[in-house]
Amino acid sequence: MSIFHRLPPEVRKGLATEPGERVLTFTEGPDGHVVATDLALYLGDGTRLPWQLIDRATWDEDLLRLTTTDGALHLARVTEPRRLPEAVRERVNSTIVVNKYVRLPGRGGVRLVARRAPGSDDFGWTLVFDEGLDPEDPGLLAQAEQALEGLRRSMGV
Repeated sequence: MSIFHRLPPEVRKGLATEPGERVLTFTEGPDGHVVATDLALYLGDGTRLPWQLIDRATWDEDLLRLTTTDGALHLARVTEPRRLPEAVRERVNSTIVVNKYVRLPGRGGVRLVARRAPGSDDFGWTLVFDEGLDPEDPGLLAQAEQALEGLRRSMGV
C-alpha cells in the first residue's frame, strides 16, 4: 500500500473543481480516489457531491455510504479512511443552519433542515419525512409545509 501526503497531480487534474477550491484530505479505494475539498466530496467514479446536498454519511468497515437530500444513495469503497470521516462530518455539519424535528398530527414527523453552501449566506430548506411516510401525499406535505412556515416565521426568515 502506498501512502500519499499529497494528492497525485493526475488525480487533481481529473477533478472538476471550481476556481479556488481547495483539497482538504483524500484517500484511495478500488474505484479511485475519494477527495474532500472545501466545497464538495468527489467520489472515485467522478461524482461530485456538494456538502450542502449530503444529508447523511455512515462508515461500515471500508465502505462510505452517503445519502443526499434527494434520497439518492452513493457508495464509495476506501482502503484506508485516513482523515476522511472527520472531514466529511465537519463539512456536512458546517452546512446545517437549522435542523428541527416536528411531529405531525397522528402521522409521525418530519425533519426541517436549512442548509447553505460553504461561503454562501443563502440557504435552502429540505423536508425529511420519517421512514414509511409518503412525501408525495398532499395532506402530509401540506402539514409539513405549515410546520416549515411556522418555523420560518419564528426565525424571521
